[in-house]
Amino acid sequence: MEHSEKEPDLLERLPDEADEKEHVSTELFPGDLGQLPMDARRVLVQLLSGPSLDAKRHTKLWPVLSRHEALIRSRLAELFLELVLDRDMQVAFTRQADTGDLETPTLLRRTNLTFIDSVLMLYLRQQLTEAETQGLRAVVSATDMREQLGLYEQSINTDRAGFDKRVNAAIEKAKKNSILSRIRDSDERYEVAPTLKLLFSAEQIGSLLRQYQSLLAEDVPLDEGHDNE
Repeated sequence: MEHSEKEPDLLERLPDEADEKEHVSTELFPGDLGQLPMDARRVLVQLLSGPSLDAKRHTKLWPVLSRHEALIRSRLAELFLELVLDRDMQVAFTRQADTGDLETPTLLRRTNLTFIDSVLMLYLRQQLTEAETQGLRAVVSATDMREQLGLYEQSINTDRAGFDKRVNAAIEKAKKNSILSRIRDSDERYEVAPTLKLLFSAEQIGSLLRQYQSLLAEDVPLDEGHDNE
């Protein structure tokens, strides 16, 4: 006896693989409406907390960034942020998106650089460039940095103790922002992060260099009001 109803096709009875993936739950806690998996969320948090994410320091997160790049870019764009990614240097960070005339809120905090801070950044950027041309890591010592900044001591209207305090503060700020990372088993030597090359363009470095060379030539003291904000 023949059945009046047609037996469903095998493909109709089996769930589509794509549909099954779409329905995989990413809920990590009660009320969680996020759609990113756990490892991608860790990447997003690192990028937002900053200052950067790189393959050397974040060995587990870097491949996750590559795998979920499109989704992470999308989440950042919703916050008016842009992902800056250098695959050759294997480093990434976020910055405010260029929204033109559109008024948008600013999420990222900007780190103000004093005069001494910017002189230190200039020196570190130069060391990074020189090391890269030789295929070497950029390594500096605390003594090197203090000697280099000491060239500008006469340009700062402050006493020696005050100047030393500002130099130490500049070095600590660079360490805090992961521009400098201490070399293992050494209290005095630091590696300059490749990220610095992306943060300061060649044009910006050239402009700063011309300004500071002029200051050294004129030997004109600066007061507190001349710090770069």
